[in-house]
Amino acid sequence: MASKLKSLQSKACQASQFISRHGNVYYKQLLEQNKEYIQEPATIEKCNLLSKQLFYTRLASIPGRCEAFKKELDYVKQLWKNKQDLKVEDVGIAALFGLELYAWSCAGEIVGRGFTFTGYYV
Repeated sequence: MASKLKSLQSKACQASQFISRHGNVYYKQLLEQNKEYIQEPATIEKCNLLSKQLFYTRLASIPGRCEAFKKELDYVKQLWKNKQDLKVEDVGIAALFGLELYAWSCAGEIVGRGFTFTGYYV
């Protein structure tokens, strides 16, 4: 166990050294590649304008999302009406999806409790 800890510590040290040496280059390269998205000058007014644009763009996309949701819901209703035609593969995928939803719900509960498994802090 101690050898694994030392190995992990040395790898973390190597990663830290790599980032300290090459992090600045990566940062500059990333900014250079995406300079068309950078707003100059970065003022509070410009940030407020961009946040409003994002908000209203997302607001405008709600009808399209609702339409897509209705189509998905109609598809599920159609599958439910013709459940005798379902394949084992489809049922398995649905079961795995339900299991994934349950797992995310459990993870959210654990995070909400302050990363405890036993209960809430009172």
